[in-house]
Amino acid sequence: MISLETALFAFLGGILPALVWLYFLIKEDTRCPEPRTMVMLALLAGMLAVSLVLPLERIAVLFLPAGLPVIVAWATIEETAKYVLAAILVLWRPAVNESVDLVIYMMTVALGFAALENALFLISPFSGGHFLEGFLTGNLRFIGSTLLHVIASSAIGFALGFSFLMKRPIRTAYAVVGLILAISLHALFNFLIIDGSGSYTLIAFFIVWSGAVIFFALFEVLKYLRYHRLPKNTC
Repeated sequence: MISLETALFAFLGGILPALVWLYFLIKEDTRCPEPRTMVMLALLAGMLAVSLVLPLERIAVLFLPAGLPVIVAWATIEETAKYVLAAILVLWRPAVNESVDLVIYMMTVALGFAALENALFLISPFSGGHFLEGFLTGNLRFIGSTLLHVIASSAIGFALGFSFLMKRPIRTAYAVVGLILAISLHALFNFLIIDGSGSYTLIAFFIVWSGAVIFFALFEVLKYLRYHRLPKNTC
């Protein structure tokens, strides 16, 4: 049985790195910051998605061949769950009224998901007293899988953001393309990490960090398009 102390350390080990990423991402939108209650709701939506994903991923392992089919299924389940929870709990609310908001909230949902997922990964080493191993695991996930979740979910956010003023059918098509891109990025990263037996780890991290560079460039484009239409001192 997991002790309360182990659960607490694992939760803190998962949530604190996610909050660091969230701080830097929110700083990108300081002119028109999002309501804190909405940010917390998006984080909770991401954590809730984990509880939906775990049983579905177990089913995938039981009924699909090992290797690429399971990897693609896991990526599909996780990215779809994050988007569905974001759509149900967050994206329809009045506070989400600008194109940039869609990216910010999709990223926040992803960070909530990554925080709880990372905490679950830390329970095993922490419960065995292997705190150094847990610390190293947390650091690797901080610069790898956590950022992967952000980049993958932001693909959906950007698809929604750039189609923000378009008609609903076109926005739906953009969302589908964004979801497919998110699943593809997620599956590629996992394939390189899992099936590569560690030999392709650097390539996987290179892809994620290259995605981060593209992400910040696209974010600046969206901010320019948003603020270019707004008078000064308004949101």
